[in-house]
Amino acid sequence: MKAYEKGKNLFSPEKEPFTVEDRFFIAVENSESGEVSDKTIFAYHQKENTIWAEYSGGSVVKGFLVGTMDENQNLHFSYQHINTEGQLKSGSCDSEPKIENGKLRFYEKWKWTNGESGTSIIEEI
Repeated sequence: MKAYEKGKNLFSPEKEPFTVEDRFFIAVENSESGEVSDKTIFAYHQKENTIWAEYSGGSVVKGFLVGTMDENQNLHFSYQHINTEGQLKSGSCDSEPKIENGKLRFYEKWKWTNGESGTSIIEEI
């Protein structure tokens, strides 16, 4: 019976649904006008197509993001944080997932509410 339970889905055509629930990321690349770094840790959560995360570290004291995941696992969200200078910053971001070197990465295009924009890459840790 134990062998059956362990192997019953071995050849199942269904795969686990993609999720960011309980996954952690750091920035491995960022535009100069960005504020997250490899010292900023993101803790993601997901329920159905709603995603949210809390982040902090480096020049970010505390940050939050909230958004959605589309059918291609792209993330679309708004973010806001307080930096170490006491400034409240906010913006929006679109992220595309890719697996590279066995790790999940999101390639991000973001825009501050002041209009400045940039790109970043976050990688699962």
